[in-house]
Amino acid sequence: MLDIRNLSKIYSNGIHALEGFSLTVREGEVVAVIGGSGCGKSTLLRLLSGLETPSSGEIRLDNKRLVEPDPLVNIVFQEPRLFPWLTVADNIGFGLSTLDAGERQDRVRQVLEKIGLLGYEKRWIKELSGGQAQRVALARALVTKPSVLLLDEPFSALDAMTRADLQDHLVDLWNEAGSTMLLVTHDIEEAIIMADRIVVMQPFPGRILQEVSVDLLRRRDRTSPDFAALRKHLSALLALSMSSTKHSASA
Repeated sequence: MLDIRNLSKIYSNGIHALEGFSLTVREGEVVAVIGGSGCGKSTLLRLLSGLETPSSGEIRLDNKRLVEPDPLVNIVFQEPRLFPWLTVADNIGFGLSTLDAGERQDRVRQVLEKIGLLGYEKRWIKELSGGQAQRVALARALVTKPSVLLLDEPFSALDAMTRADLQDHLVDLWNEAGSTMLLVTHDIEEAIIMADRIVVMQPFPGRILQEVSVDLLRRRDRTSPDFAALRKHLSALLALSMSSTKHSASA
């Protein structure tokens, strides 16, 4: 269980990025965080991954306090961030150096099969499409079997068809792996497709406006009336979060 308690972040230049953020993510749950610019989404992920230190509050994983990067927490960024001088297989197996060669190869082969790239082991990153490169980034994150997977708008740079395909594919991988996932995204549809709960943020400073449960069966039909109704509700909440901020600024 990931337990985030009253997390706040004020940078040295005075920017108040996050204020009083509290959230419990149950084991195996997928939670999406959505919001406009300035709501602290990226700051939240940097804090959870141990790349930055909170000004106040704490983060606990299975009751262990996280104060630095932890091998049980992995992150996938907007761009793949792969090593161009390594093959696909070596990129995926990069975090498995403590395993013997046979087990490392087995793990890499299994995850390549799951992401639909079996046979690509010896290819270089420059030989891959954008969607294939992001599949490799997902595989590298999942192959270590993390307890928590953080996702920072992982499909935002892809075309619509590739993005939809990878969203569905990641849901399938999550069903198999059972990792806890926290997704940050600007894409309301992506949040609905993937999440059990959606946290809507309000900016300046970033804080929670509302949590919304997603009571739709997977795989989710993007054309269904229930999907459309939830998308409309979330759009209204985002508009409310931004309008209330503008009202406060002008008051």
